[in-house]
Amino acid sequence: MSQPPTRRHLLRLAAGTAAAAPLLYPIPAAARTASTSSTATPLAGTPAHVPSTAAPAAVPATWAVHPFPLDQVTLGDGVFRRKRDLMLDYARAYPADRILAVFRANAGLDTRGARPPGGWETADGNLRGHYGGHFLTLVSQAYADTREAALKTKLDQLVAALGECQQALAEHGSPKPSHPGYLAAYPETQFILLESYTTYPTIWAPYYTCHKIMRGLLDAYTLAGNAQALAIASKMGDWVHSRLGRLPKAQLERMWSIYIAGEYGGMNEVLADLHALTGRAEHLAAARCFDNTSLLEACAGDRDILEGRHANQHIPQFTGYVRLFDHTGDEKYAAAARNFWHMVAGPRTYSLGGTGQGEMFRARNAIAATLGDNNAETCATYNMLKLSRQLFFHEPDPAYMDHYERGLTNHILASRRDAASTVSPEVTYFVGMGPGVVREYDNTGTCCGGTGMENHTKYQDSVYFRSADGNAVYVNLYLASTLRLPERGLVIEQASSYPAEGVRTLTFREGGGTLDLKLRVPSWATAGFTVAVNGVRQQAQAMPGSYLTLSRNWRRGDRVTASAPYRLRVERALDDPTVQSLFHGPVLLVARSRETAFRQFSFYRDFTLRGDLADAVRPEGRPQHFTTHGLTLAPFHIADDAAYHAYFRRTEPVVVFGASDSGVANRARGDGLTFLDVLWEQAPFATSARFVDAVRAVADVWLSEGLFTRSERDRVVAAAGAANLRR
Repeated sequence: MSQPPTRRHLLRLAAGTAAAAPLLYPIPAAARTASTSSTATPLAGTPAHVPSTAAPAAVPATWAVHPFPLDQVTLGDGVFRRKRDLMLDYARAYPADRILAVFRANAGLDTRGARPPGGWETADGNLRGHYGGHFLTLVSQAYADTREAALKTKLDQLVAALGECQQALAEHGSPKPSHPGYLAAYPETQFILLESYTTYPTIWAPYYTCHKIMRGLLDAYTLAGNAQALAIASKMGDWVHSRLGRLPKAQLERMWSIYIAGEYGGMNEVLADLHALTGRAEHLAAARCFDNTSLLEACAGDRDILEGRHANQHIPQFTGYVRLFDHTGDEKYAAAARNFWHMVAGPRTYSLGGTGQGEMFRARNAIAATLGDNNAETCATYNMLKLSRQLFFHEPDPAYMDHYERGLTNHILASRRDAASTVSPEVTYFVGMGPGVVREYDNTGTCCGGTGMENHTKYQDSVYFRSADGNAVYVNLYLASTLRLPERGLVIEQASSYPAEGVRTLTFREGGGTLDLKLRVPSWATAGFTVAVNGVRQQAQAMPGSYLTLSRNWRRGDRVTASAPYRLRVERALDDPTVQSLFHGPVLLVARSRETAFRQFSFYRDFTLRGDLADAVRPEGRPQHFTTHGLTLAPFHIADDAAYHAYFRRTEPVVVFGASDSGVANRARGDGLTFLDVLWEQAPFATSARFVDAVRAVADVWLSEGLFTRSERDRVVAAAGAANLRR
């Protein structure tokens, strides 16, 4: 199939000639009691069913695990807080009037001389308004985290102005919308054109922009207690139902199959969330209008038809299906979301935790074949983490959190430039995985600029969860942070230097009582995971890729220390095992080099009996920096303008043990693994004799499969015997 133009590509062309935390958190107490002028007097015509004050939506009975509100988890010192603070400065400083300019212009109101942000957010841009929705979420999250009065004032100003725009459009819009709930930064024309199957780029994803605005409004309500935001969103939901509820199912399905024009973000999710707050049957019915039936049914049946589809057009649909399962009990929705996650999280995920090439899903397992400068759209990782989180609420499978940690640490954390700016979010769009690429930042007004604003002000949202019965706390991520459980009088502080290596300590600062503490044992923790309580080592077995449970009557001052030593390790591309990435524990290491061809690395010659990459990759002197083959390896989350290699070519041409060279080619079997790969997977070896025995056993297999001649087998075994490798 021909490659459609990406939105990022069109943005570049335009430049040459002239792109939330889930609902259902309990509403923070401070938000419920906050005094705001915008919530005191609801928008004229507010439906009677909309609450006049914020109230939490019920957590679904289908959830085995619940999140904590943002304001119950506080980030401690470290790189996550530093990145967050950079985005907080942007949230504080960026003018609300610039965000509102496109909305006011469309409603015929005074723009107050403000210029739109730029990028795709321009006076004539076909996606204008989406960035304002993201900005609402940014400020809502920032306020929920910091409780800064100035942020609340800015948020209330934004919501009140959007209410004015919605009312102005209803009263004297030109053209007048079909329903008084309509709110956008452009006329209703795009939505009308979509219903006649108009394609991109004539129109740009109108329901995508609608989703971002509605999501931002619901976040303003759930995170900051702005009741007017819920009133505006509820009327928007009524408008959506009025447009789509009358259309035949076949027409809807054809609309959602259109590349980008039919992209609707998470409209099904936000409408389901709106229904949870309003109880309106119309809002749930509107959510079900967004069933993308052919893909939904394929994924429910575990049929992978993702190749060639736009990644971020479809990922958020499945978060919506999870929410529809919560409301309808239709297992098809849940099965589709689970299966879709497995189609992406393993076979289509690069080492940093991102997916896609040029915004598109490629063939299953096509990793090495798709490396370039346009991999891993940051929006897609944002949405895959949301989906992972939602699935975990239903089934606390550690695999979801392993994926979450990978994407958060190696993509999201790496996506914010390590430099201050109050005029740009300074975040990435694509993150190239090819050799010698450079990260590009800024992205004011693009989709990834919008999700990027959100990413860095909600780091704490998945550090801890609690069981549905409230008797267990899950420690999912080892970020420096403090968890407050006021209903139990508990304050738990986690001291951690993550993502750097070190011991993580959880201290019960206040309160106590019977509680199961569930510590995630990451899948990468193959060098051991040890736990001590008040200095006494616990005998509980810790399996990588599981949770270790400590059941105890906790008391103030109790300390839990968890240690998971980092090891250097490689991960092989699924389609070419010679193309590899290097990790230090959970941290992706990249080689600093401007070469545009794969760098070739050989490690086995330097191995000792312990079979550890630490024998071949040396510490450089700075934390988590190493050297190999004359190159510096650095953590990818250090976000600068240096060219890098996230993958390298592993070349081990000859079977050699230290200085003992057999002269025999290191041949690969059918799955691409070589003789030395298979041998060293058995390390460490207790003695030289056991090492030689292992060499002999693998060499015999290679002989039996025709990969070695008898003479070659004997030369390999002889070389092993002469190697005299040290421990």
